[in-house]
Amino acid sequence: MKKDKLYLFTFLSLLVVVYICGYFSMNYLVNLSTEQFLKIQIESSKREAKEMANLISLQAQQNADKKVIINNVQQSIEKTDTQTGFICMFDQTGKEICHPNPEKIGRMTGPDESFISTTHNEVNPEDFYSYLKNKTEGGGIRNYNDPKIDSEIIYLYPVKDTDWIIASHANLQSINKQVQDLKFYFILVYISTGALIVLLSFFMIRLFGSRYERKLEQKNENLFNEVLSLSKLNYDLTNYKSKLESNEQLKVQDVAIAGTNKKRILTNLKNEIVSLEIEQIAYIYMENTITYVKDINGKVSTSNSSLEEIYSELDNSTFFRANRQFILAIKSIDKILKYGNNQLKIEVVPKSQIDVIISKNKAAEFKAWLNK
Repeated sequence: MKKDKLYLFTFLSLLVVVYICGYFSMNYLVNLSTEQFLKIQIESSKREAKEMANLISLQAQQNADKKVIINNVQQSIEKTDTQTGFICMFDQTGKEICHPNPEKIGRMTGPDESFISTTHNEVNPEDFYSYLKNKTEGGGIRNYNDPKIDSEIIYLYPVKDTDWIIASHANLQSINKQVQDLKFYFILVYISTGALIVLLSFFMIRLFGSRYERKLEQKNENLFNEVLSLSKLNYDLTNYKSKLESNEQLKVQDVAIAGTNKKRILTNLKNEIVSLEIEQIAYIYMENTITYVKDINGKVSTSNSSLEEIYSELDNSTFFRANRQFILAIKSIDKILKYGNNQLKIEVVPKSQIDVIISKNKAAEFKAWLNK
């Protein structure tokens, strides 16, 4: 149940992060793409207006009859596609003299007519985009007085040596529709891509998370088994000590009958020879070829005998040869800890300056000794 909640929260977190980041990225890309689209539209209109003005200027130089020129221009632009943009021409009074729609010829383009830029005040695509969205004044764009108007003049270019002006129009409704379509496709791709990213990320997290959980569960199980094993060892140690304390007198009698175990050993303390009771020994260890005997009070003395000689005379139920350096008395064992690869580390009282390590080869023997 906890895992299901964790995966649910992970999925929701991924969903929120991806869509929040994607929202800002999408808006930026939409704005950038729209501005590029409008920039292309403006440049195309400017180029078309300049080319038409230059062509008309060349005809005016070759033919003085203005009516012929106007008629030729009208024939070239009449009934042209006005879906995105188109070219028209008017004179200095603002009167339309050429237009793709012949019905609009003769119409006056006065101060109240909406236009965007002139040859001295050119609009940039950012301003044009803001104008399309907000219909407010900005850059070279004047107030949008008639919201129902189909087109705007986005570029004006005078015809050299004449009183005519070429006007390049942009069909605002068509451009707005293309911009909205562009936004729609961006949103569609954004939602689809975001959902795909979230789902793939979620499944990858589930896949790797499940593998990691299995490994972690296996480690926890192994650790639990090791803890149980150590707990059993320490429990056996406690029971063994209790048995020794409750049956101490009986064991002393058994030692006397056996005749093989000593009651005391001779040790050296400085210049004194000390007879140390076996029951007072905590542990015996060798360091730098010298045999040391530490009693339960922490007092250290030395012995002239080797560890092998001393151990052969001790009661094996009370003492254990941990390694080549150490002989342990059951009374001195405080804790049994796991150490390294299947080894055991024994904490003794009083504390030893040398670590008491039981190798993995002797660990089974040590456990059997505790379980006697």
